[in-house]
Amino acid sequence: MNTQQIIELYRPAIIQIATQTSTGTGFYLKEFDLVVTNDHVVGKNAEVTIAGRSFDKRLSRVWYTDRKHDLAFLQPPADVVLPEVKLGQYEVMKDGDVVVAIGHPFGLNYTATQGVISKVDRIRDGIKYIQIDAAINPGNSGGPLVNKSGEIIGVNSFIIRGGDNLGFALPVNYLLEALQLYLPHKGQSSTRCHTCNYLVLPTNIDATKYCPFCGSEVRLPELPEKEAKPVGTAKMVEEILTELGKDVKLARNGNNNWSVKEGSAKIKINYNSKNFFVAGDAYLCQLPTDTEKIKSLYEYLLKENYHLDGLVLSCLKQNIVLSCIMYDLDLTEQTGIDMFRKFFQKADYYDQLLEKEYGCVELLEE
Repeated sequence: MNTQQIIELYRPAIIQIATQTSTGTGFYLKEFDLVVTNDHVVGKNAEVTIAGRSFDKRLSRVWYTDRKHDLAFLQPPADVVLPEVKLGQYEVMKDGDVVVAIGHPFGLNYTATQGVISKVDRIRDGIKYIQIDAAINPGNSGGPLVNKSGEIIGVNSFIIRGGDNLGFALPVNYLLEALQLYLPHKGQSSTRCHTCNYLVLPTNIDATKYCPFCGSEVRLPELPEKEAKPVGTAKMVEEILTELGKDVKLARNGNNNWSVKEGSAKIKINYNSKNFFVAGDAYLCQLPTDTEKIKSLYEYLLKENYHLDGLVLSCLKQNIVLSCIMYDLDLTEQTGIDMFRKFFQKADYYDQLLEKEYGCVELLEE
């Protein structure tokens, strides 16, 4: 298979994953009916947000974690048909083989980086890794590493900071070993002890936090009785979103980032804690294909900006964006509700108007 064929095969099977503090990638294995990702992507969360090409954002339960091998298994969406992708054989891989690292986290475009295996069995901390020259970045960490036959031969795991395209993937045989360990207990919260590799379950955990085999402290991915809440301005943002009818669990896109929809508008919100402001960007639509309409569109946007209070219409490449900004010292729950209600309403209004009156093109999505 060529790279483009591999991309088209895997695009529907790639899963976007987000928590309060991070974003990452996973992939669906139909044979096991599980979503695979990195343990560092889910962190300490027993529930994460997922989305894919064929389904919108929803919550997913974390069933298995493995800190030593950096693996986690998630519950897939129940009402969605996802394609089947195959696991390959790590043992037949060799230095110089062509591979593709695939990923697609929230907030970034779909990524597929082609490279070659630099060393098929690089050992770090007693574990073999596939070293590749296709950089593993936030776009493909947790995603599949695929061979030229379109088979998964590894899970993209980490990079060496400062290295020149030094990426590492966990070989598929470790993944298969973890799957076989977990499958007899599917649907139970479980974690693999990082010291002795024993599978710890709610039925065998010692004193609620120790491995019963070796005594190492472990943590099951269990839902807390009370959810951890953000603090400060991030807490204020979530309270505002809740008041405006948004589900903050689904809105979270990593640390101090949220995304919501209002009508057909896609809205991203960010709290910049270093510069102390909250910014919102609503991606409305794209410039019209009829170039004769662009001049009148620009004139309309400039006239609207003259009348808008606290909001700005602009063009970012081909996209038309409505933006707002508030400094955290000026932000109260009421001022925030008033500003974001206006922001959301205007975003939906302009999105529809620009498509209808100026022939703007609907925003393309991955």
